[in-house]
Amino acid sequence: MKKIRVGKEQAILSIRHFCAYQERAQQEVRDKLYELGMTKSEVEEIIADLISENFLNEERFAISFAGGHFRIKGWGKLKINHALYQKKVSNFNIKMALQSIDQDDYHAKLLELANKKWISLKGERGLSRMAKTHAFLHQRGFEPALIQPILQKLYKPGT
Repeated sequence: MKKIRVGKEQAILSIRHFCAYQERAQQEVRDKLYELGMTKSEVEEIIADLISENFLNEERFAISFAGGHFRIKGWGKLKINHALYQKKVSNFNIKMALQSIDQDDYHAKLLELANKKWISLKGERGLSRMAKTHAFLHQRGFEPALIQPILQKLYKPGT
């Protein structure tokens, strides 16, 4: 993407709007400021101001991201963890975000997705059905240790 140099005041107004529109990771804001042609010192100064003005809060972003991707997209903790890591969110904030997901809701979502996938594979036989359901849930980011007991309950030999 081509860099456009805008004045510092214009960049601040633009980035405040960018942050007010939805929660952002610090790295997203940093990248946007560099796109606007800001220097490293200007970027760090603006980031510090945004944090002090509460426009930018990485813990709030991480919790919002984790909750939304869990509830809306049906992602498991492994996939959420990886996505937040890719956005360069700190390990502490990733841990806080993952802890914010209610365990009962997490297990209910895992069971719901497992049942839905299992039913969609009714033409498959036994172990193939089990393997495909496991692969689907694992791709969604759920932990194998949680997947296995659910699959044991779904699988009835001869089906």
